[in-house]
Amino acid sequence: MKAIRTFTVRPVLAESLAPLDRLASNWRWSWSRATHALFASMDPALWDETGKNPSRMLGALGQQRLDELARDDGFVARVHEEHERLTAYLEGERWYQRLAGPKPAHIAYFSPEFGVDGSLPQYSGGLGILAGDHLKSASDLGVPLTGVGLFYRAGYFRQSIGDDGWQRESYPLLDPYGLGLTLLRDRGGAPVEIALDLPADRRLHARVWIADIGRIPLLLLDSETPSNTDEMRRVTDRLYGGGGEHRLLQELLLGVGGVRAVRAFSEITGRPAPDVYHTNEGHAGFQGLERMSELITGAGLSFDEALAQVRAGTVFTTHTPVPAGIDRFPRDLIADYLASGLFHGLDAGRAIALGLETWDGGDQGVFNMAVLGLHLGQHANGVSLLHGEVSRGMFGMLWPGVDSDEVPITSITNGVHAPTWVHPALKAVSERAWGDAHTDTHDWTDHDAVSDAELWGVRQQMKGELVAEARRRVAAGVSNGSGVTPSWVEDLLDPEVLTIGFARRVPTYKRLTLMLRDPERLTRLLTDPERPVQIVIGGKSHPADDSGKILIQQLVRFSRDPRVRGRIVFLPDYDITMAKDLYPGCDVWLNNPLRPLEACGTSGMKAALNGVLNLSILDGWWDEWFDGENGWAIPTADTASNDEERDDAEATALYDLIEHQLVPRFYEREGGIPTGWLRMVRHTMTELGKKATSDRMVREYVERLYVPAAAHDVALRADGFAQAKQLAAFVTRVKDAWGRVSIASVDSSGIPQHAQAGDTLEVRADVRLDGLSTDDVAVELAYGRTDEDDALARDHSVHRLSPAAPAVDGLTTFTGSLPLTVTGTFGYTVRVVPAHPQLVSPVELGLVTYAS
Repeated sequence: MKAIRTFTVRPVLAESLAPLDRLASNWRWSWSRATHALFASMDPALWDETGKNPSRMLGALGQQRLDELARDDGFVARVHEEHERLTAYLEGERWYQRLAGPKPAHIAYFSPEFGVDGSLPQYSGGLGILAGDHLKSASDLGVPLTGVGLFYRAGYFRQSIGDDGWQRESYPLLDPYGLGLTLLRDRGGAPVEIALDLPADRRLHARVWIADIGRIPLLLLDSETPSNTDEMRRVTDRLYGGGGEHRLLQELLLGVGGVRAVRAFSEITGRPAPDVYHTNEGHAGFQGLERMSELITGAGLSFDEALAQVRAGTVFTTHTPVPAGIDRFPRDLIADYLASGLFHGLDAGRAIALGLETWDGGDQGVFNMAVLGLHLGQHANGVSLLHGEVSRGMFGMLWPGVDSDEVPITSITNGVHAPTWVHPALKAVSERAWGDAHTDTHDWTDHDAVSDAELWGVRQQMKGELVAEARRRVAAGVSNGSGVTPSWVEDLLDPEVLTIGFARRVPTYKRLTLMLRDPERLTRLLTDPERPVQIVIGGKSHPADDSGKILIQQLVRFSRDPRVRGRIVFLPDYDITMAKDLYPGCDVWLNNPLRPLEACGTSGMKAALNGVLNLSILDGWWDEWFDGENGWAIPTADTASNDEERDDAEATALYDLIEHQLVPRFYEREGGIPTGWLRMVRHTMTELGKKATSDRMVREYVERLYVPAAAHDVALRADGFAQAKQLAAFVTRVKDAWGRVSIASVDSSGIPQHAQAGDTLEVRADVRLDGLSTDDVAVELAYGRTDEDDALARDHSVHRLSPAAPAVDGLTTFTGSLPLTVTGTFGYTVRVVPAHPQLVSPVELGLVTYAS
């Protein structure tokens, strides 16, 4: 019979072991090798059975074993030593505390998913893993950040593969207490509940769980509370488990409820209110409307003033390079919710307009969450250089008249949390050679620090662990609980064979089955008698994505062909736990998406930090960091006439690279060691170790986005929101007048027919401002090299012209001098843009007037 409820019964800890509670409840254990080893030593077999989660471990260990450990002086000493390390980590000064100058006091980081550890399945893929790594690095660096998300009672689904190769999903329920989470309680000890008023007199309540991620509190809102109806309890049932109104309710709870949860948390703990709000993708966009509502009802600001204030302190990160990846809701559905009293004091019509697709070709019948995020975030970024470029083109219609390279969306390339993803054996080598396991400062090309024999030995050890784990997982799947494992499983994979890994979510654009384009050629590569190749694959398709499931089925069926069965394997239920074996155990990491549809793609970074070479389409992060020595770039068939031709060409290039470059380099040995291969490994670990970490990423967020956002927020908030009011008035005045702003004439002098470096260009422009002052605008000379169409190059420069005299007959003259320092084909133009000290970009209002 099935239990209607499950929960964890914790044993009583002796006083000598009391610190275990704190060590188990702080998720720093997930990236602390010593703490991990401490819990594993209590009962190695049970540690594996409980998903390597300390809280589950303590719940399952039993009182007798704990009493034995309490009498073990050596173990007790280890417990107290680890507790002292944790205390020093939590309380000591770190990078952020030493950062000079004004900086944010508190940053609220919103994401629909967080991938912290495999035992906390609140993530589906790269977005969640990135968010988890962001929190971990913020903790390591001492950044005062609070994570905000939802607690999904069934998490993301567990995947199994049927006899027909079809993906099947199951949803085990999670016990938050058993995971080591704690409820947010008020000063009287009662659980805090957040409530949202909804249409049809409904009310959505949520409790708030806290997961301590090192120094970072992660607040997870949970609708499973007695205060809710059965319908409302299901709001946080599954991650991405529903569409339409169910998804909208999740995003309202994340955005609106998240702001209210942070407010309650700050009040209870005495932490200052956030001065920066970072929304990781558009799912949390409603947080901006909630903050506007607070300012309108609590501070008496107008809609425009509240919008200016909220924009100043908001960072918006977009992760999708395709419109299909953006949440869009029917306009009428959003109107119903805005009319329900959810946002007090907010003009519903103007609020809806912040998310509408009002451009030519857009659908004004839908509410677009990315559009909302960009309208509410004055500081916006993509997640790689290429993705920043793609995003500026994708969302350029929000800034009409602005060249795509000037659209105010910057980029910060993602990174990964090295302490989480670097294999313990490689950490040990690092610590022996350099005294610590930090990867961004070590020169792995130094043969005196780490010899080829030692490096190759640890690489083979990691591969051996992957092979053993793959055999264990496959055996568990094919025995069907009978305990009888087919003999062929014992020969599955080989630690001596060149091993390629491929694992990720399985939307069609990631092309899981590109490797099957020519199955006979792939079979020959896999089964070569002298220099074979083997491939280990994992990945989940969204439960509603049958196209992705078909790709998995095709791959699984191919892998079951007896000819290749020992050389290619699909491992079901890909998650963080599997990834920690998979990334280090491969020799090569494969990524072959449709360029430029991979926003960043961080799996190859995790592999690279473990000494794995990348084989990838030049997309996402690989487009900017491939250097010819850290792996191989698969040529992109940009000139193909159709999808079939492109896939054929890129698959052929993939096979050619494997056969003619990877295989020879891997199997060429000196004394049994592939020294040429290891040269590339050493280069990869050294160079990408400097770049591919989330520590570097978080430092960039702090310096380039958080600090400026906090400064803007403080400036606008000062003196009773004086600058917020002034900025709102400026925006209204400029927008009303801009249609009448024009450049009447541009004259230049000082340049002969054949100019040369050192000549000076004198420019005069007569501008009609029609009611605006010279302080309201900047008249700019844009100049630089030009292409064959006379367009200025993307790296062009801008020089501000100065007003020469008061207006005459409605025209104001602006002048400037420019010494010519560049050679080659040169061009310039003059433009007028709004000017205000609290604008991040001169074109962020989408108002630009060019000389004709």
